[in-house]
Amino acid sequence: MPYRRLPNTDAARIRAMRIALKKGKELPPYKMAFSAKTIVRLQRFLPLFEHNIQLQRQAVISQYKKSKDFNEIGRKAKIYLTHFIRVMNMAVYRGDVPVETKAYYGLPTNESTVPSLNTDTELLSWGKRIIEGEEFRIRKGGSPITNPTIAVVKVRFENFVEEWNNHKILNKKTLDYTERVNEMRREADEIILQIWNEVETTHSILPEDIRKTESEDYGLVYFYRKHELDKTGKTEPQSAVAS
Repeated sequence: MPYRRLPNTDAARIRAMRIALKKGKELPPYKMAFSAKTIVRLQRFLPLFEHNIQLQRQAVISQYKKSKDFNEIGRKAKIYLTHFIRVMNMAVYRGDVPVETKAYYGLPTNESTVPSLNTDTELLSWGKRIIEGEEFRIRKGGSPITNPTIAVVKVRFENFVEEWNNHKILNKKTLDYTERVNEMRREADEIILQIWNEVETTHSILPEDIRKTESEDYGLVYFYRKHELDKTGKTEPQSAVAS
């Protein structure tokens, strides 16, 4: 007797449940190979499962598309902050502004390096420090750093902050949908297992060949072992492996 293989992809799970549900709608309860209680559970669950999978896929696609914009906006903010710091360092080197100027931005006065801006956290932290430091220095009567001015840097930085917040919201939405679908997969597997067990129990009194055919009508998927294939001369059904 071939062995059955439970679905292991969302497409295969949906296919199995759709076939069982179609049977449940076609046959009166007394002719059904699985219980009315199970079909009620299936009718309630399947639309929710399909809907949540669709929401998750849409969220992943949206996240992928938005990530390109987010990365580009972050790159521009990093460039403007880097250029501002370099220009300030050159002004210090020329003697146009005192070396103590660096302290307004939280930068060491004995170095001329640009701090690391490679992560979102670093970019957010240093962007805030540089902008607040320059604005405070100007209020204290200091000469503004130009090319770029802090106003231009601030626009780029605020664009990044806005996109970063949107990116976080989108990431959380995708994660929430993914966790929800993972939970629903477990329930889908429970329902399919229950249906298949009930179907096989109902058909257990039938001859083997008829039992297999009748069960497959309810969506059960069977595979022959190698030694069984050798005896029957059959090959594995390609359509049985859903993706």
